[in-house]
Amino acid sequence: MIHSTTILAVRDKETVAMAGDGQITFHNIIMKHQANKIRKLYKGKILAGFAGGVADALTLFEKFEKKIEQYRGNLSRAALELAKDWRQDKVLRRLEALMIIADREKTLMISGSGDVVEPDNEVIAIGSGAGY
Repeated sequence: MIHSTTILAVRDKETVAMAGDGQITFHNIIMKHQANKIRKLYKGKILAGFAGGVADALTLFEKFEKKIEQYRGNLSRAALELAKDWRQDKVLRRLEALMIIADREKTLMISGSGDVVEPDNEVIAIGSGAGY
């Protein structure tokens, strides 16, 4: 379970908002309060947020950013290609992070096992606060 992080994405028609806490912890010690866990990608058209280990999440951001550029902003294709790489790469399979990615049309979650999930409704959350 990923502790001490919550990322939330909410969609309304063609508008999406993403928010998250800024807290980074090391075990049960808060190390930082103002971390940026949400980034704009692909010319500001895609939002991506992470929960999990910072180094792992940054690795995923970097790999997803390459895929989104390669597939010219096609969110679904980039996510599926990242998931394929994730499952085939021994290093990626061990990353402890979750991502929510969203554009004007779609919101997706990429899990730590390389699964890509599109939520049934207009709200999705990851991290320890996801159940609330």
